[in-house]
Amino acid sequence: MDFPVFHLDFLGNRLLIALIAILHTVINHPLAVGGLPLIALMEWWGHRKDDPRWDRTAKKILFVFFIITTSFGALTGVGIWLSTSLVNPTAIGSLIRVFFWAWFTEWIVFVTEVCLILAYYLTWDRWSGILKGRHIRFGFLLAGASWATMAIIVAILSFMMDTGNWLTDRSLLSAVLNPVYLPQLSFRTPLAMVMAGAAALFILAFESRKNPLRDEAVKLVCRWMLAWSPFLAAGSYWYWRVIPKSMVANMSTALTTQAFTAWYDLVLFILLWSIAFLVAFAGLGAWKPKWVWRPAMIIPFFVLAALLADFERAREFIRKPYAIANYLYANGFRKDDYPLLQSEGILKYATFASIHSVTPENRVLAGREVFVLACTRCHTVGGVNSIVSKLKTMYGACPWNEDAISSYLASIHQARSFMPPFPGNEAERKALASYLVSLQTRGDFIQGAQTIGINPGLTQ
Repeated sequence: MDFPVFHLDFLGNRLLIALIAILHTVINHPLAVGGLPLIALMEWWGHRKDDPRWDRTAKKILFVFFIITTSFGALTGVGIWLSTSLVNPTAIGSLIRVFFWAWFTEWIVFVTEVCLILAYYLTWDRWSGILKGRHIRFGFLLAGASWATMAIIVAILSFMMDTGNWLTDRSLLSAVLNPVYLPQLSFRTPLAMVMAGAAALFILAFESRKNPLRDEAVKLVCRWMLAWSPFLAAGSYWYWRVIPKSMVANMSTALTTQAFTAWYDLVLFILLWSIAFLVAFAGLGAWKPKWVWRPAMIIPFFVLAALLADFERAREFIRKPYAIANYLYANGFRKDDYPLLQSEGILKYATFASIHSVTPENRVLAGREVFVLACTRCHTVGGVNSIVSKLKTMYGACPWNEDAISSYLASIHQARSFMPPFPGNEAERKALASYLVSLQTRGDFIQGAQTIGINPGLTQ
């Protein structure tokens, strides 16, 4: 209520965050969290066998991981901060207050990790001979720092799903040790390791088949993936068991809202089993890697990336109607503030709103302000997740009924449990219905940021 509303009406706020966050996760999970221990293992294996070819192969993989994580990975990490601060400053502000020292520690660890990965790559050739053992230990230390950054962030992500005892004692320890934290960490850690193997296979696919080390490297990577797979299965099961029941109830909606879900999940399932077959036979030596078709070494990474993206999307959706479970709704209004706001209205307390009360003269304009405040964090007018398209689907060619829409808004949480209850009073609810009905005959486009003053393009 104390911040102006930022909105992208063509793309939608939630899709903006999703694109940045999913790209960041797809990069950092396999290339940093899982990739660095795999590279350190390959370096150690080459040192143990006294085979410099392993050293060159590990460095080649590290070079690709290093470039991508320190550029796109770092930029998208900052992008998450920027986009979430713009879209829902109340949520990010609440999380900072709860996890201030955890986030402070995470940033220290992150900066340390960036410095360490730079030093790890630049000292690769110089720390040879008797110094090689020190460099290998350095690599495993770097892997630990990378995992620690994820471990801290997972505490925040899981807290948003289940605040545990924090609602009563408000301590950092209870926030971190929420019921979902360890299960989600137990899922993400082996997933990152398996994805790291898929990313390494991607790079090895471009090695010449005449290179004798290629077959050995593929076997090692496949065995790495096989070794982590049971932990991934166990972590997945544990994580599924602790997801709150209300969120499990949202799962079917989360899956069916994908336009291509009819074939997407089936194709993903088939491809995952194909990958498991490939990895098992190549890793166990029953299938010589040189027989493996090159695209079969490339596809696993994209399939696992799609799986991770699907997981992230579902995790974000099932948390609704909350941004922070049982504390803050997805629309940016605190649960404890609802009695006051539903009595006195949200416009009265909206600092940057151009209208602070509903009158017969400003009803449509007031409804527009209510839409901006209460709806735009998830919906657009005519873009992605458009409210106009939903109303057209609901009514078809029939005229939109203001009273029916107002009544539906009053019980929207009961009809669609993943949507927050309407936060305003009765006058604001009717004003919002008036604004929505006006969109049937007149378009609207909400600017990127809310400012004081009425949009001159919208008239009564």
